[in-house]
Amino acid sequence: MKIATAVAEDLDQLLAFREEAASWISRLGSDQWSRPYPADRLLATIEAGTVFMVREEGRTAATITLTPEAEEGLWSAEELREPSLFVNKLTVSRDYAGRNLGGRILDWAGDRAYQASAKWLRLDAWTSNVALQRYYTRQNFEHVRTVLEGGAINGGPRVSGWLAQRSARPAVHGFTDETPRPEPVQA
Repeated sequence: MKIATAVAEDLDQLLAFREEAASWISRLGSDQWSRPYPADRLLATIEAGTVFMVREEGRTAATITLTPEAEEGLWSAEELREPSLFVNKLTVSRDYAGRNLGGRILDWAGDRAYQASAKWLRLDAWTSNVALQRYYTRQNFEHVRTVLEGGAINGGPRVSGWLAQRSARPAVHGFTDETPRPEPVQA
């Protein structure tokens, strides 16, 4: 399997991929990702070089967005002074489920964070998706806290405020990494 930086031509594939994931999550009883993701926002992250695609023989197996910026209002000023990379939109095709592909991608992301001189690999997860939270703790993320206030929609409760982190560290992930070397993260 190869991991590469997404390009604009991947937009339709990524949108379809997200729909597949949202449908699967809905069948599990979660409302996570129930609203369509705006294509223009996704394209902006692709153009910023923060979206990565895992492919096998021309098929997209998974994707992850990895940024040096945290979502506003989640992490404290003190935490933001620590160099970190933030995981977003980790998605594995149902065709590749059960193979620990998500765990390997998180290892790749932690290795990339380490190469960028980050201290932490951090993420926020859907507040009500306990199964997803358990998944991340099995992947050696430690729960930091859950932020419930300050949601972006009409001042309501935050829906993705379960915060977790693990140390950035070198890892053997098994991918052929076709991405450029990451820039050092600034706190």
